[in-house]
Amino acid sequence: MSAVPVVVYPPDDAGGRRVRVDGEILGMARSIRDVTEFLRRAGLDDITEDEVAVSGMIEWRGGGPDVWQAP
Repeated sequence: MSAVPVVVYPPDDAGGRRVRVDGEILGMARSIRDVTEFLRRAGLDDITEDEVAVSGMIEWRGGGPDVWQAP
């Protein structure tokens, strides 16, 4: 994996954020729980929501892990 393999895009009008891992879009997250599940499916079996919130391997665009509504 690259240095920042995970990108969580800004929220859309419905409150969803696209999640990309190593260049592949995995889906639309509606919460940090969804992001955590996508990462588990991508092979990070033991990652927790707390780790997702502070992980340096995740680039949060348009707001951090607590932002789920479009401005």
